[in-house]
Amino acid sequence: MDTSVALRPSVRSAFSRLVDYAGLFPPAQLPLAQATAQYREARSGPHAWMLGRFIVPVTTLASSQPAGDGPFSVILDGGSDSPEWLDSIKPRIDSVAALRGKGVAIEAMEVPLPAIFTEDCAPEEPLQRLRDLLESARVADLPIYVEFARRGPWQAVVERAMSAAMHAGCGAKLRCGGLTAEAFPSVDEVVEFLVAAAASRVPFKATAGLHHPVRHVDASSGFTMHGFLNILAGAALAPRGNRPTLERLVAEEDPTAFNFEDASLCWRDERIELGELESSRRTAFVAYGSCSFSEPVEDLEALGVFSTP
Repeated sequence: MDTSVALRPSVRSAFSRLVDYAGLFPPAQLPLAQATAQYREARSGPHAWMLGRFIVPVTTLASSQPAGDGPFSVILDGGSDSPEWLDSIKPRIDSVAALRGKGVAIEAMEVPLPAIFTEDCAPEEPLQRLRDLLESARVADLPIYVEFARRGPWQAVVERAMSAAMHAGCGAKLRCGGLTAEAFPSVDEVVEFLVAAAASRVPFKATAGLHHPVRHVDASSGFTMHGFLNILAGAALAPRGNRPTLERLVAEEDPTAFNFEDASLCWRDERIELGELESSRRTAFVAYGSCSFSEPVEDLEALGVFSTP
């Protein structure tokens, strides 16, 4: 049965194409054929409306295209952590152009920015040069999401980097976890990112550690993991400028604190109206990468989010 038939408008707006499938990456790290099969299955399932792009390194896509037809978000992988980074990224950008020329459905690009550009010098110049490379390769129409290294004084780093991304026409990428405790940003770091993105009006993706809707302690690892529903609501509330509220929201661990009404998402006493929610999904929190599609779907089902209005 297609569970989307009776969805509340707020639920559809909140989760439509929210999850980009990252089965090729840790912790799942599936073989290409298996990840492709899982993506195909999800695209034909009852919750396909929640599914976004298939995330794949551009080198993998160029050397052995998955059996599926996308759409894809490509990682410009393999760049060196040095001032010569742009020289190593250029062939990846050229590969994107070549693949699109063959009709491959690439919808977005993602690229990690070397730490040197946030630690030792300003990010404005490399991001503008990145934009120039995209324009030269005629792929500047694609959205690109740049991940800033979590180094140094984070508030200053993220504010300047987000401003640079805005001027270069780039989106940003928030890494919410990984395989070690250090890979998980603090509540304050996430809030700083949301505030800076809202201030500069920079759209962003999130990745890693966001399999589940609400912040929680993972039983197997002992890590406290962020929730994608916390991030989604936080992105929508960030333009209001109430930092203490954002801190409490990002730190929220009670699933019952979130509630969907027909035309709003509520968190405790805060209400996000449908228009705000739609705008935030379009211009702020556009998607997040997850190596599992079934886990977020099953969790939302368990919370009753898909229940008949």
